[in-house]
Amino acid sequence: MGSASIAARVSQSNLVMDYFMPDQLRYALPPDPNTRPPSRALPVIACDTHFHIFGPHDKFPLSVERRYTPPCAPFENYQKVQKVTGLTHAVAVQPTAHGFDNSAVMDAVARSKGKMRAVVRFNEETSDAQLEDLDRRGARGARFSLMSDRPGSIENLLAALPRMEKLGWSLVLHVEPDNFLANEKFIREIPILTVIDHMARCRPKDGGIKHPAFALLIDLLKDDRFWVKIASIDKLSTQTVPFYQDPIPYSDVVPMGKTVIEAAVDRVIWGSDWPHGNNFKPGRVPNEGDLLNSLSAMTKDQKNLKKVLSTNPMRLYFDR
Repeated sequence: MGSASIAARVSQSNLVMDYFMPDQLRYALPPDPNTRPPSRALPVIACDTHFHIFGPHDKFPLSVERRYTPPCAPFENYQKVQKVTGLTHAVAVQPTAHGFDNSAVMDAVARSKGKMRAVVRFNEETSDAQLEDLDRRGARGARFSLMSDRPGSIENLLAALPRMEKLGWSLVLHVEPDNFLANEKFIREIPILTVIDHMARCRPKDGGIKHPAFALLIDLLKDDRFWVKIASIDKLSTQTVPFYQDPIPYSDVVPMGKTVIEAAVDRVIWGSDWPHGNNFKPGRVPNEGDLLNSLSAMTKDQKNLKKVLSTNPMRLYFDR
């Protein structure tokens, strides 16, 4: 092999290393490999409405504009979580680490034998034909952010909402408390069904159910256009793994979950947030069995658990 060919291969190798392992990005911890089953049996149909697919990176490359590097978390690994926990259906949510390339989540939907749907990401460069194709393949909504740590704006949403309404999609709004309060007027005027992600990221340490943003969330739930997703409770909680200060995991978040369920039990859904990307500190990666046990503590009985895990998500994402 000539020196020019060797140099070209070395250069290509360096580009790959730079792409997959940029020095300036943090590496997230992997999920707990030892998934535990929940203490209470799940409904026959049980849906996780918020999990992510990362990679395999050689097949589905990460975005060069990502904020961190997640672990490889392919479709097959999530299937193992389902088998252990009893979760039967799921909604794959497009992570920012894959940018606007929805290939990984749509591949999961295609391989799920009808048991998965997708919430995608798109922007002004995404054509109407591409959105229609995503819809035909199982996309049922899109996720937009009003967060301080990632791109997203009202202008983005204003451009996207008419396109989503045309498709009959719902919006997953990822918003933090300050931006939730600051943009209340705009949020109240969103014309399509809107799921407030992660209970608006209200944290127990910042007031929990007494936080003004949580009060706004409860008020919005008086309107049938608004739903709420209980997810990422491990990131909201002050409790670390495995040193729970209560027999119920993440017990400090349980009052928030109980409150949204009492406010709108027919419009509450749940998500695991597997594989829990954006976790960098040991002791912060949850186990799906614990997350489901926390949900059981939030629901008064099996009837409400069935609504949150089965009736509501099936109505929202699987009715067509």
